[in-house]
Amino acid sequence: MQKTARLPRQSVAMKQSRRRENIAGYLFMAPSLLFFLGFVIFPMVMCLVYSFTDYTMTSFSFAGFDNYKRMFQDAIFGKALWNTIILVLISVPVTCFFSLWAASIISKLHDRTTSFFRCVFYLPVVTGSVAVTVVWKWIFNRYYGVLNYLCMNLGLISRNMNWLGDASTALGCIITILLTTSVGQPIVLYVSALNNVDQSLVEAASVDGATNLQTFWRIKWPQIMPTTLYILVITTINSFQCFALIQLLTSGGPNHATETIMYYIYYNAFKLQSYGYGSSMGIILALIIAAFSALQFKVAKTDNG
Repeated sequence: MQKTARLPRQSVAMKQSRRRENIAGYLFMAPSLLFFLGFVIFPMVMCLVYSFTDYTMTSFSFAGFDNYKRMFQDAIFGKALWNTIILVLISVPVTCFFSLWAASIISKLHDRTTSFFRCVFYLPVVTGSVAVTVVWKWIFNRYYGVLNYLCMNLGLISRNMNWLGDASTALGCIITILLTTSVGQPIVLYVSALNNVDQSLVEAASVDGATNLQTFWRIKWPQIMPTTLYILVITTINSFQCFALIQLLTSGGPNHATETIMYYIYYNAFKLQSYGYGSSMGIILALIIAAFSALQFKVAKTDNG
């Protein structure tokens, strides 16, 4: 009887202890949760609401789907969408392939050498975007830029090129800058992922006569797939949200050759003060990013399967 009487008291004590732990956990989560609700969820909801309105500094009225109809009739938006897709389709694969190639080489070096190269590649990531952009603006300068100087001395060009002012080269320059600032984090992540590959499987494959390509594709690639998926998604989102480079270097010019959706949203919302129209473009951009991310998850799941 005494033993059976203790069990309910122990059970009640355990429940009270778990309840206190849960309350403490929720209290620790509360600041981050409130921040997430106030600065992420609430703005997203308000953006969706404003996308159905004609909202400016002087007026506010319900517009229905007029903003979305206007968007798909806007030639500049079509140009911005096309430029953004080109930027993403070039920068994302090149960033991933180059990062994986560089990490494959770096991971085989001595620990100190590996750390040195990781710092070198990661330096543009931690450097301020404004500082990096100023350096590239000097490199591409038409009159005293380093690129024109090198190309002239190598005989590649006969006169100074206006790299950022020419519609045929401006977007390529933006993509080049984006690549140099995007490979740092993927290289560091790939180096860590490759170092965590089960070496016993690699040695067994080598003993069985597998080539380096077969070893990579059959053993290393499946183990670094989660890292690859993360890099693909993050790089895609960052490429779609390319803004600072455009604003500081070209402002969407020349003749909208470097106009992206993100910059066009900024231009309409904060320069023309057309908040409703800017919000509708933000919703479309979010849907496009979600579609690209879902496609990447599906492809990665198929490869793992």
